[in-house]
Amino acid sequence: MPRTLDGQITMEKTPSYFVTREAPARISAMSKDTKLLVVVRDPVTRAVSDYTQTLSKRPDIPSFESLAFRNRSAGLVDRSWSAIQIGLYAEHLERWLRHFPARQMLFVSGERLVRDPAGELGRVQDFLGLKRIISDKHFYFNQTKGFPCLKKAEGSGRPHCLGKTKGRPHPEIDAQVLRQLRDFYRPFNRKFYQMTGHDFGWDG
Repeated sequence: MPRTLDGQITMEKTPSYFVTREAPARISAMSKDTKLLVVVRDPVTRAVSDYTQTLSKRPDIPSFESLAFRNRSAGLVDRSWSAIQIGLYAEHLERWLRHFPARQMLFVSGERLVRDPAGELGRVQDFLGLKRIISDKHFYFNQTKGFPCLKKAEGSGRPHCLGKTKGRPHPEIDAQVLRQLRDFYRPFNRKFYQMTGHDFGWDG
């Protein structure tokens, strides 16, 4: 990490940190005062999105259903598949709480980030001790992408939207499969809500 002067904040983003076993101890050894932002979304939607991403690179992969279950008729979900494993947020958080107090972590709702980007980023700015600069006027909703976009990218007069890999249409997944996955994740979600003190509303 670059040296940070007083009054500066150094930020770094890597999606795999939250689920990598060694990351909490290593980051704590580097700086115990690090503030951690974790963006989470409904683990079922997240798993389908993960699969969609892989499918775009490898169209010959097995169906979502066959990867998600060890035994579909018995409702046995395959926890070893990374698309499922990543959504077990409570288990990952337990490891982080061994190295960092909860007050140094902010859990950002992926759903709210799409619905109300300025509101959710307001929470982020407060958590980081920054003046609230980002507001509604910085965003517009892109119907094609299904995501909010920045009206102007820094140093450019053009809007900035997420790249081609974001906002892809998801494949059609059997409703019963989604129901079984919701049932599987429910106890993990509820534990995560208790641990964070925030109900993300994924169990509807």
